[in-house]
Amino acid sequence: MEFRIASTFTDSLSKLANTEQTSVKSTVYDLQANPANPGLQFHRLDKPKDPHFWSVRSNQDIRVIVHRLDQSLLVCYVDHHDKAYKWAENRKLEVHPTTGAAQIVEIRETVKEIVVPEYVEVEQPRLPLFPQITDEELLKYGVPESWIADVKAITSEDGLLELVDHLPDEAAEALLTLATGGKPDVPEPIATGTNPFDHPDAQRRFRVMTDLEELKQALDEPWEKWAIFLHPAQRQFVTRDFNGPARVSGSAGTGKTVVALHRAVNLARRDPQAHVLLATFSSELAMMLRTKIGRLVGGDAKLAERIDVQFLDYVGRRLYELQFGKKNIPEEQDIREALANASSSVDGHSFTANFLYSEWNEVIDAWQIKEWEVYRDFARLGRKTRLAESKREVVWRIFEQAGNDLADRGFVTLAEMFGRLADEMPVDNHRYDLAVIDEAQDLNPAQLRFLAALAGEKPNGLFFAGDLGQRIFQQAFSWRSLGVDVRGRSRTLRVNYRTSHQIRTRADRLLGQEIADVDGNIDVRQGTVSVFDGPQPVIETFDSHEDEIERVADWLRDLFSKGIAPDEVGVFVRSEKEIDRAQQAVSQAGAASSDLNHLLAKTPGSVSVGTMHLAKGLEFKAVVVMACDDEIIPSQERISSVADESDLREVYDTERHLLYVACTRARDFLLITSGNVPSEFLSDLT
Repeated sequence: MEFRIASTFTDSLSKLANTEQTSVKSTVYDLQANPANPGLQFHRLDKPKDPHFWSVRSNQDIRVIVHRLDQSLLVCYVDHHDKAYKWAENRKLEVHPTTGAAQIVEIRETVKEIVVPEYVEVEQPRLPLFPQITDEELLKYGVPESWIADVKAITSEDGLLELVDHLPDEAAEALLTLATGGKPDVPEPIATGTNPFDHPDAQRRFRVMTDLEELKQALDEPWEKWAIFLHPAQRQFVTRDFNGPARVSGSAGTGKTVVALHRAVNLARRDPQAHVLLATFSSELAMMLRTKIGRLVGGDAKLAERIDVQFLDYVGRRLYELQFGKKNIPEEQDIREALANASSSVDGHSFTANFLYSEWNEVIDAWQIKEWEVYRDFARLGRKTRLAESKREVVWRIFEQAGNDLADRGFVTLAEMFGRLADEMPVDNHRYDLAVIDEAQDLNPAQLRFLAALAGEKPNGLFFAGDLGQRIFQQAFSWRSLGVDVRGRSRTLRVNYRTSHQIRTRADRLLGQEIADVDGNIDVRQGTVSVFDGPQPVIETFDSHEDEIERVADWLRDLFSKGIAPDEVGVFVRSEKEIDRAQQAVSQAGAASSDLNHLLAKTPGSVSVGTMHLAKGLEFKAVVVMACDDEIIPSQERISSVADESDLREVYDTERHLLYVACTRARDFLLITSGNVPSEFLSDLT
């Protein structure tokens, strides 16, 4: 017997309390092991729209809804008794007449009236209507026949968001793509007589469970985590050919990482000889990507061998050692020491230690400037403190001496490492033909120059996924000046699958409607939509840390009482100095906390606590962003160390981005607090 589970089941399972989930999982394990087990309490529903829907008793009040045939069992939904029965009575498992895909369809006549929720902000821009769309087109997008009239009557974003909750996912996604100006990529209808579960859309919604281990993974993690799938709005970026470097952008939650994963796999499958590098800026995120790639390629070991998922700096070190031998990489302290020694031996200047380090890090080392004439004429892009030639000459003597000092001690900076690889590594000596880079907004000039040398001139050679609004580690610079020009090959994802409409629109206020890079490429935030609604984010300020801690504890306790598990909650603060405040709040709420501590892994049964920098790449049902006090964010320490006016703007930009990253880790619930004079950023959020 074929045993499947549906995405509707895993979604509904996640909404139950932990104890209820445990009971349901045990029931599903029993169903897979032996659906004919007489101990399983099957009950045929009264007057169902689909006669093959049955309920299975999990405990006194919880019922699992299954679709039962002689040779197959599909686990569809779970909820408390009355809600589960109502769900089943209002739905049918159908084969779409045009696409041939299996769908769970809500019966139109059971929906008396579509009411727009009160919490949807009425001031949101109206979405375009669909006046020209035909019934045939809607059917190709997977819209059930009974819902076509409702779709054609849509006039606003509010109406669209409410309607898509009643439609099969593939239809909802297609409509959202149309509403944001895109053109859905629709799979070809399958041949008559083909299993309707074999259609690409159905394969994304219904998964065959072949063994207990696979089922356990599916029940323990959200659908998106174990069944890494593409939405139609994303698919076009995966399969398209580009004759030069290309980039996909989009706000947090639009699926850029999913696109990057599938792009890497697609490139490897299309060329059986190609070796593909999938890289990101940290080892922790690389580990997460590696896990997802493993799930995506399944048991295809040969394919997996040709996709190397790595931390980009590790790639550089490995290739450098192979070509030039092992070298020591200096820490920040080593560089500051070399600069301080050189500065003390050069008379006639008043440059601060912070200015010297900033100029070294952002100009000299970043761009690998080795000659006085080059530095003399360098535009110092983005740095507004003007240096006359005479002052530059003094600064150059300091940098020249510091560089010699580091070299004499056997140090090679990361930028120097990537620069030498770009200049001297033979083409036939590297291990990669193509490269896909996630979190590309945090690349530095040396890394980008290396990537340009690696695969920049090849068709489909370089593909970047990133969001300018999440740039928190790297100062902005011109990609085009380094030979990576994505103009005309840059696309934006506009459908947010992770963050509620309310959280997304509030967080976007931190960034504005448009964000431009140095080369003039623009990320437009306007026009992005979320596929689901939720409660409004809560922003509260307090006169003391104690009052803030008490309020956060109360909020957490309320979440737990609603069935939200502790490991579905994240609490983030600006720096390590505020960690204790977060831990106290979690403790007062009666929960355990676990320090993310650069592992980026949730601990079962514990609330994740960490700095905003560690929030990147994570997601939670609920998030608290604490200690948003004046002088904490934006960081007074960073402001005080500013070397020039441009650096001050950079501090404010990246601090805003940091808060944006933390807020957009939340799916459904978001609380933002301060325990003293509130940050100026909070006024932008209210």
